[in-house]
Amino acid sequence: MSPDAFDVAVVVPVRNGAAYLAEALASVAAQTCRAHEVVVVDDGSTDGSAAVARAAGPDVRVVEQPPLGAGAARNRGVAETTAPWIAFLDADDRWLPRKLARQREALSAAPGAVAAIASIRQFFSPELGRTDAPDPEVVVGTSPITLVVRREAFTRTGGFPTDPGVPEAALWWVRFEATGAVVLTLDEVLAERRIHAANTGLLRPGFRQGYLRLAKEALDRRRRGGPA
Repeated sequence: MSPDAFDVAVVVPVRNGAAYLAEALASVAAQTCRAHEVVVVDDGSTDGSAAVARAAGPDVRVVEQPPLGAGAARNRGVAETTAPWIAFLDADDRWLPRKLARQREALSAAPGAVAAIASIRQFFSPELGRTDAPDPEVVVGTSPITLVVRREAFTRTGGFPTDPGVPEAALWWVRFEATGAVVLTLDEVLAERRIHAANTGLLRPGFRQGYLRLAKEALDRRRRGGPA
């Protein structure tokens, strides 16, 4: 593998995310460490998201499916790729330019690790007209958007839950922890999460509270030296 490449498949699920998808994909293209594969899974969009993804260039492959939910879309993206490492980015978020490079460096130095996460900086989308910073602005990234994971470690979990009514990312993390996986936590911001009017967490506060509770429990177990 060349120094500026990472044998990783980037999976981007999207449903009606045309307003932000181009920016998300641009952040993947701008990585100082090039990804091996990029696949966008259009989960039943009606706003032209698939066309936005195709316009991103020949390095982006687009897969379309009925509206089955984010968990099913991520699982489909994994199934459509072959690279030994997998990374996820939501269509309304973005990576910092050295995200993949920093994680590749860390994983190369820790042969026993099967995954790496980092911190997320939250930001208000410009259309909200907010100039203040979200509270808290920086959070530890158990979210899929900071994750890089070995394919076999991901498939061992059975993939993300596909019930759209549950916090699938947090439930997957609990399942992943139970495998005893060795996870590196990089103490730096490598991804940015957009806060906008259509965020699941803003529209469904109970969903967000459940996610935060499960994520906190996972982090607490890691700090106590439990499986992670």
